[in-house]
Amino acid sequence: MNAQITADEARARLDALADPKILAVNERHGDDHAVNLTKLRALAKDIGADQELARELWAGGGSAARLLAILICKPREFGRDELDAMLREAGTPKVHDWLVSYVVKKSKHAEELRLAWFADPDPVVASAGWALTTERIAKKPDGLDLDGLLDTIEAEMRDAPERLQWAQNHALAEIGIRNPGLRDRAVAIGEKLQVLADYPTPPGCTSPFAPTWIAEMVRRQAE
Repeated sequence: MNAQITADEARARLDALADPKILAVNERHGDDHAVNLTKLRALAKDIGADQELARELWAGGGSAARLLAILICKPREFGRDELDAMLREAGTPKVHDWLVSYVVKKSKHAEELRLAWFADPDPVVASAGWALTTERIAKKPDGLDLDGLLDTIEAEMRDAPERLQWAQNHALAEIGIRNPGLRDRAVAIGEKLQVLADYPTPPGCTSPFAPTWIAEMVRRQAE
């Protein structure tokens, strides 16, 4: 651990790791960081947890710096409004996804933010609410209106913007996988909407098309 590293030194180390080939690949997915994520994680491990540095790196902007900030921060030390502001300025898909997965999900404000973001008019913010809802479906479903979620998905998912559509599709799959009593309905909704039915899926990988995804996960559970 290097507790004495400054934000400028951390950024210099990120700059030294930048690779134009990595940037070119990431740009095809809407991201703009040029650092290999394995190397980024190694740098974070070398620095260790440092909340003050994490806040400095986030405030200074730049996707690589913000990804590093996410890896070295202490999630429970962020306030509710601070996390809300961070999500709205996250910018790229990778920063957004890591912030939700590595920080917000571990925060004491996760449920409050889930409820606030779920119906936000900004579809990217709403996608974070759906991601947190999917976490609840998988781990703490008590109190969730799963039938109501399926109603919303059936009504909205086909025409939803891409990031929101992906998040709703994940929720649909998790409902079908985790709830045998709702599985037929979840599959039927997926078949009706055909969202991601033609998504190119490499050999050996599971299609994100909900009916296929549900069937494969249920099959694995039965093994």
